[in-house]
Amino acid sequence: MDWLAQSYGQVLDLTWRHLILAGLPLLIGLAVALPLGYAAHRWRAAYAPLVTISGLLYTIPSLALFILMPLFIGTRILDPVNVVVAMTVYTVALLVRTVADGLDSVPEDVERAATAMGLGRIRTLLTVELPLAIPVIAAGLRVAAVSNVSIVSVASLIGVAQLGDLLTDGYNRVIMPELVTGIMACILLALALDSLILVLARMLTPWRRAREVVSA
Repeated sequence: MDWLAQSYGQVLDLTWRHLILAGLPLLIGLAVALPLGYAAHRWRAAYAPLVTISGLLYTIPSLALFILMPLFIGTRILDPVNVVVAMTVYTVALLVRTVADGLDSVPEDVERAATAMGLGRIRTLLTVELPLAIPVIAAGLRVAAVSNVSIVSVASLIGVAQLGDLLTDGYNRVIMPELVTGIMACILLALALDSLILVLARMLTPWRRAREVVSA
C-alpha cells in the first residue's frame, strides 16, 4: 500500500492509457466485424472463408504483430497507433464468427414476419435481427474485451506505456508491490469493461428483463 500511495498518479495514468489501447479497438473492431459477420450470415458460401480467415488472424503472436505493424501502416515503432490497429485485428478475428452466429440465432419466422410487415432488408437487420442478436454479440464482445486487456500488456516490451509497464518493471527490479499492483489493475480493468458491456447489453434488450420478471 505504501508503494501504491506513492505511485497513485502513475498507476492512474497507465490505467487510462491501457483503457484506450484495449477499449478503442473494441469499438472499431465491432464496426468492422458487423458487416463481415452479416455477409457470412447472409451468403452461406461466404461463411467458411470469412470465419476461417478472421480466425487465423488471432493466431498471429501479439509481439510480432506489434513490431510488424509499422511496415503496414507506416508508423513509428513506438507509436501507440500500432497497438490500436493490432488489437483491432484481434477484435475482428473474435467477433466475425460471433456476429454471424448471433444473426443465425434469430428465428426464421421472426424474419419472415418482418418481411410480411413490409420491412426492407436493411430495416429488418437494424430493427429486428441485430437487436435480437445482441446477447450473442455481447457475449463475444465480453471475451474480446478481457482478451484485449490481457494482450495489450505485451506492448510494454516495445515501449508503449500502459499497465504492462508495472509488470515488466516490477518483475525486472523484483518490486513485488509494483508487480501485484499491475496484475490487480489489469484484472479490475477487465472486470470493469466486462461489466460495462453486460450493462449496455441489458439496456439494449429491455424485453429480456421483462421476460425475466414474468418468469420470476
